[in-house]
Amino acid sequence: MSTITAMNDPLTREALQRRACALRLHGLAEHLDEIDDEALAQLDTWLGWEERTRAERGLARRLGAAHLGRFKALVDYDWAFPESVDRAGINELMGLGFMENAGNVVIVGPNGVGKTTLAQNIAHAAVLGGHTALFVTASAALADLAERDSDAALRRRLRRYTTPQLLVIDEIGYLSYATRQADLLFEIISQRYESKPTIVTTNRPFAEWGEVFPNAACVTSLIDRLTHHAEIVQIDGDSWRRHEADERAAAKKKRRPGGTTTKGAKGRGTSGSSS
Repeated sequence: MSTITAMNDPLTREALQRRACALRLHGLAEHLDEIDDEALAQLDTWLGWEERTRAERGLARRLGAAHLGRFKALVDYDWAFPESVDRAGINELMGLGFMENAGNVVIVGPNGVGKTTLAQNIAHAAVLGGHTALFVTASAALADLAERDSDAALRRRLRRYTTPQLLVIDEIGYLSYATRQADLLFEIISQRYESKPTIVTTNRPFAEWGEVFPNAACVTSLIDRLTHHAEIVQIDGDSWRRHEADERAAAKKKRRPGGTTTKGAKGRGTSGSSS
């Protein structure tokens, strides 16, 4: 079947009309029946150009708005290093099924086991899948909201954290916060509850969140709403950053002439490395 004959198919014309409407080219869609078959073949090419350009620009906008920063790709994550990590569970989260049900994700583990990296990879997958996302540390988000000096300003700023289809709040537990900050976090989680998914990373089990938000009455309710419909990912192990630092130190020692220590003429030891 020739291209021109295929364009004469009513279903093909209907498909072109839907594509034009999706691009908000409503005038073109309305007069599509007036275009001859030969011109329709060219129109198919033109629409393809516009679709690809808009998709590329949309992806660039979403990536910029997500503020993911630099991160290690999941393919480079060393799954053998942590003592315990649910690789199958992480791969399932990368499929973004949790977003369909507005389910949350809480990644729990000690410092340096890759919680942030995993959260960034999931958020990146969401952006590639056409979703909007925002990655922010807990300290930055709560400080940002606490600076608002009026209820109206606070409501406007809250939209920054309630609008994205996926929100990642990183590093809950590394600092302690006043009651106001606890209330602000509760407000974010409450407004997103059962409507939009949130990913949280934390180095503290939930039993210790009372220490993160001392004297805050909302902590129990905050945890309740965050964990309802949530996937809890527990990672156990030593710090990868410490591991890399130890490896660099060991490599430097090996490169030094004479090993780690040299002896002077009178037997005095001079260290080959700085403290």
